[in-house]
Amino acid sequence: MSTDMTKVVVTGLGATTPLGGDVATTWAGSLAGESGISTIEEEWAARLPVRIAGRLRVEPSAVIDRVQARRLDRCEQIALIAAREAWADAGQPDIAPERLAVVVGTGTGGALSMLGQDDILESSGARRVSPHTVPMLMPNGPAAWVSIELGARAGAHTPVSACASGAEAIAMGLDLIRLGRADMVVAGGAEACIHPLPLAGFAQAKAHSTRNDAPQEASRPFDTDRDGFVIGEGAALVVLERADLAAARAARVHAVLAGAGVTSDAHHITAAHQEGQIRAMRCALASAGLAPRDVQHVHAHATSTRKGDLTEAESIVAAIGVHPAVTATKSMTGHLFGAAGALGALAAILALREGVVPATRNLEHLDPQVKLDVVAGRPRRGAFTTALTNSFGFGGHNASLVFTTEPA
Repeated sequence: MSTDMTKVVVTGLGATTPLGGDVATTWAGSLAGESGISTIEEEWAARLPVRIAGRLRVEPSAVIDRVQARRLDRCEQIALIAAREAWADAGQPDIAPERLAVVVGTGTGGALSMLGQDDILESSGARRVSPHTVPMLMPNGPAAWVSIELGARAGAHTPVSACASGAEAIAMGLDLIRLGRADMVVAGGAEACIHPLPLAGFAQAKAHSTRNDAPQEASRPFDTDRDGFVIGEGAALVVLERADLAAARAARVHAVLAGAGVTSDAHHITAAHQEGQIRAMRCALASAGLAPRDVQHVHAHATSTRKGDLTEAESIVAAIGVHPAVTATKSMTGHLFGAAGALGALAAILALREGVVPATRNLEHLDPQVKLDVVAGRPRRGAFTTALTNSFGFGGHNASLVFTTEPA
C-alpha cells in the first residue's frame, strides 16, 4: 500500500449526463433505473439508420454564460460545468496554483465544432468561419478551459484514448500526485459528438443499436438480445488530492483512489483482447496492494455489443472471479465514449459511499455465457468497501481503477 503522504482521496464530484445536470440527479436516476436515451427528433436524423441517443438532461445553455458559450465547443462547456460542481463539492480548496493540475480526457474533443465550421466553410466561405474554430475543435480544449477556470498551473493534460480516456485521466491524476508533481488534480472526461457522421459510421460498423422504435430499451448490457451500444454525451470529473492535505483541511472524503492499471492490447484497432483487459485489472489491484478476493463490486465497461460484453465478462472472471456484484450503468446513460470511464468511476465511488449498487437496466435475460453476478431488477445494498471499474477503447486501450472506502 502507498504511504499516507501518497495516499490519494476523492474529495469532489461533478457531472452532467443524460440522467441529470449534476451528480445528485444523475445518481438518483441511476438508482431509480431511469433511462436517458431518447429519439433524435431533428430532421437530419430521419435519413440515418440510427435515430436514438443519450442526450444531456440539462442543456449547457441553461448553465453557461451566453457570451462564453459562443466561444466554447459543447464538449468544453460540459467539462466546465462538471468541473465547477466538483470544485464546489471539494470546498473550493485554497491551493497554490503550481500544485494544482487538470487532466480531462476525451475521445473526439470538439468534433461538433469542426464539423459545423466545415459546413459553414463549404456553404458560405472562409469569411464566415468563426475565429474561435481552432480553440473550439482542439481535443485539449476541455482541459485547457478547466485549467484557466481554476488557475491550475501544475499541468493541463488530455488523454485521447477512445472510450478509456476518462479513466486514463483519473489514472494520470493518481500518478501526478504519487510522483509529487501535484498535490491536487481535477480529473475525468467529457464528450459531445451526437452528429450524423459518427452515428452513420457506427451504424455501418454494426456497433450501434438500431432499436429505434424503443430507445429506452436499446442499451442492454449482458442481455441475450443486445445489439450494440447507444451513443451518449456528458462529462464527469473528480477532485483528487493527497490524503494528508485533505485531512488537514477537514475535507469530506468520498473514497480512496487506491490504484490504477493502464495497458494496451497491440492486437486490433476495434476488437478487444482478453489478455490486455485482464492485465489492466491485475495491475490496478497490484497498484492498490489488494487481491482479487478483496473486490466486492465491479462497474463494467459493458457497452451492450455482442462480442465486447462477453469478452469483458470472461476477463473479469479470469482476473477477479465470479463473486463481485457487477453493474453496467451504460444501460441508462448510453455510451459517453471519452467520458464513460469517468462516469463509471463516479458511479463506483457513490456505490461505496452510499452502500448500494445500481441495477443494470434492460437486463431481462442474462446471456448464459456471462458467468457473473450482474445486479438486475433492483439496486443491491451492502457494506461495499472495494470497487473496480473497467474502461476499454478502440485501439486496444484498457484502464481499470480501484476505489476503496476511507478506513473508520
